[in-house]
Amino acid sequence: MAEAPKELRDFDLETFEKQGKAIMELVDSLYGGRALKIRHVDAGSTNAEELELTALGNPYYDIERFGLSFVASPRHADILTVSGPVTRNMEHALKVAYEMTPDPKIVVAVGDGACTGGIWKGSYAVVGPVEAVIPVDFKIPGDPPSPAEFMAGMLAALKAARR
Repeated sequence: MAEAPKELRDFDLETFEKQGKAIMELVDSLYGGRALKIRHVDAGSTNAEELELTALGNPYYDIERFGLSFVASPRHADILTVSGPVTRNMEHALKVAYEMTPDPKIVVAVGDGACTGGIWKGSYAVVGPVEAVIPVDFKIPGDPPSPAEFMAGMLAALKAARR
C-alpha cells in the first residue's frame, strides 16, 4: 500500500479549524460581519503557490466557511496576495492591481519567490521580490506554503492589521 505524502501525514485538521475560527472572529471584528475578499496576483511564479491556493477552495479546506473568499477584481479586494518574484512583464500589471485595491489594503507576499526573489533572484527577467515593486505588509514563506501555512500567515496578517 502506498503511503500518504508527508505534508498530508503532518497536517493537523484540528489546528486548521482553530486557525479558521480565529480568522472568522477577526474578519467579523475588522469587516463588520462580511467576508474578507482576497485578490491574488501571480507575478511570475511556478504556479505551485496557485495550486495550493486553489486547494483552499475545495471541499476539504473550504475557507469560505471562515469568511475568506477570492475575488476576480482588485476593486473588490481587502487583501492583495502576490506569488512569485515580480517579472519585468508583470511589474506594471502588479502596480495597477495595487493601485486599484481600495484603502485600507493589506499586501501579502506568498511563497519564497515573492518574499525574497527565490531562485530567480538576480535574473535579467526578474525585477525582484514583491516589496521591490509595491509595499508588502506581511510575508508567508514556503516553496510553496501549504494551505495550513497560508491560513497561519493570514491569521498573523489580520492580527497585525488589527493593531
